Amino acid sequence: MSSSDTTSPAVLEQLRQRSVDPKRRTLFTGATIVTMDAGLGVLHGADLLVEGDTITAIGTGLDRDGAVLVDAAGTILTPGFVDTHRHAWETQLRRIMPDVDDLGAYVMSTLAGYATVYRPHDMYVGTKLAALTAIDSGITTMLDFSHNSRTPEHSDAAVQALIDTGIRGVHASMGPHFGGWDKQWPGDLARLKDTYFAGDDQLLTLRLAALATDEIAGPALAYGPSLARTAKDLGIGVSVDAVFGASSSTAILNWAKDGLLGPDLTLIHATGLTGEAWKAIGAGGTTIALAPTSDAQIGLETAIPAIDEALAVGVRPGLSIDVEVALVSDMFTQMRALHAIQRMRAVNAVHGTEQPPSRITTHDVLDFATLQGARTNGLAGVTGSLTPGKKADLLVIRAEDLNNMPLNDAVGTVVLGSDARNISAVLINGTPRKWNGQVLDVDLPALRAEVHASREYVLNTPAL
Repeated sequence: MSSSDTTSPAVLEQLRQRSVDPKRRTLFTGATIVTMDAGLGVLHGADLLVEGDTITAIGTGLDRDGAVLVDAAGTILTPGFVDTHRHAWETQLRRIMPDVDDLGAYVMSTLAGYATVYRPHDMYVGTKLAALTAIDSGITTMLDFSHNSRTPEHSDAAVQALIDTGIRGVHASMGPHFGGWDKQWPGDLARLKDTYFAGDDQLLTLRLAALATDEIAGPALAYGPSLARTAKDLGIGVSVDAVFGASSSTAILNWAKDGLLGPDLTLIHATGLTGEAWKAIGAGGTTIALAPTSDAQIGLETAIPAIDEALAVGVRPGLSIDVEVALVSDMFTQMRALHAIQRMRAVNAVHGTEQPPSRITTHDVLDFATLQGARTNGLAGVTGSLTPGKKADLLVIRAEDLNNMPLNDAVGTVVLGSDARNISAVLINGTPRKWNGQVLDVDLPALRAEVHASREYVLNTPAL
């Protein structure tokens, strides 16, 4: 069988015939493969075999018998990026406050204002736009921290948007900060689980979302023994936002005393925490989601992403986008921002001395954006690396494009050179979601009309 590359409509058509052959074999050939698997490393001129939705082999000269062949010469194959925290419902308000002053300005304009008028349809539109944009930029797994669940229908709409886009979605459900709502959360989590998350082998997973303290929205949304018990009873993980400063440090120590820290708990931001709190996080094996551009641009607590603090206690964090009302929507920017900020601080800390700086590498930030993000979302056994047995969530990045050629270092090229325009193909669970540089199955004029109409409704409806 002749092979074609990821611009070929004929190859795409063969790959999309999964309903005819659920175990269809797809062989990517001749690629530079950045596996992010410590045992496999980076392979040059190598092949990757996908059978159905699963990676089954990586190496050279793999058996081509019966496979759809995809010529991947001149490309880099990587795992899809993993976003560990994004408030997807806000996406039709993109960059509405690009020079946000501080957290308070964001909270009052967005959470106390725009959020209060959102209909279920607006939840759907924002979440759908966020997920499609994530796919376009190579994010194959997105945790939607959905903290505007005013009614069961609002939650249903957010989950349905994840389903409709085909992303590997994590729906982290939380009640709203302000305004009227049905008070169905967290009780509605049981219904959501039974309705959408009953299967073990599916694209969607469910988490409980909460805040670190009661300072912003009161005690009902603050993580503690009651919410921890709810999550444990449902068998789901917990993601906690607004983790920063002295009050969150005190809360973390209290959680440690109550036995509430652990790998199923993710703390988001984690800026300005005390050394004692970090020791408890490390000892408990708790995961961390850093938001490099959010911390720096919004000025959360110290405004410095807590990468050195995390690494010092043995925690390798995941990365996240956070809020598109003031921030970018892609993982390339998160990797570069963290890489630059940490290396700047490392050199500055020893400037004028003979001590060598302790700098992170491009491999580190790619690890955070892939494998560690998957671990943070509770999906390390499913995605995050190109490992036989894991699901086929992968990117095909053109290495010979104008901004990438010549290929000298694959990891460096992905982290420092590439962007969404270089992503020729995105596969999620073995299904093509982007091909020949275009996100598939999107009626862009219809989506644009839907997004604009939702935005106009939200902006022109008085806050409740």
